[in-house]
Amino acid sequence: MADEQELAEIQRRHWQDTYSAHPGMYGEEPSAPAVYAAGVFRTVGAHDVLELGAGHGRDALSFAREGYTVQATDFSPTGLEQLRVAAEAQGVAGQISTAAHDVRDPLPLPDASVDAVFAHMLLCMALSTEEIHAAVGEIRRVLRPGGVLVYTVRHTGDAHYGAGTPHGDDIFEHGGFAVHFFDRALVDALADGWTLNQVHAFEEGDLPRRLWRVTQTLPR
Repeated sequence: MADEQELAEIQRRHWQDTYSAHPGMYGEEPSAPAVYAAGVFRTVGAHDVLELGAGHGRDALSFAREGYTVQATDFSPTGLEQLRVAAEAQGVAGQISTAAHDVRDPLPLPDASVDAVFAHMLLCMALSTEEIHAAVGEIRRVLRPGGVLVYTVRHTGDAHYGAGTPHGDDIFEHGGFAVHFFDRALVDALADGWTLNQVHAFEEGDLPRRLWRVTQTLPR
């Protein structure tokens, strides 16, 4: 069983290799959670969106096409380079900035500097519960009062939960990808001090993966 630092580095290399071998691996169409999030962000009057774990950018590009200014982060420089190339091709490069960033580290943004944050399956990567809480604390710091966070995570009802290679703390590895499966108690704990607007169960991809889409808002 790898320790946290070793597992993080293994996962970083695995994602780099995956994006290199399969450019644009998730396609060009935005994910269903991103389509939902764009509508939520519009309803609250958001302009600036931070996407954590943007990968090669299908969702960041969609937000930009919807008129949002997007800051996209990922710990894979390969994925972000694919995003930048696509942004140029789609004519939205002026609306998107990118930064290589590990969600375990503090966000390179000022306090109260963005209107909305989106993270599709980022918080359920190979992160400890402590690291997940720290990441949501950083999201809270950079959001403006009334700002919205929409995130998705695989949960303990997923078929892969409890199977594969265990790494402790509800983290299990399948096919080289390590996932932290969320229980409802963790979702509720991460919403402490927020308004928890919705926890929506849905399925995606093969198996299928079972996820929650969580929407929570900072008080004004």
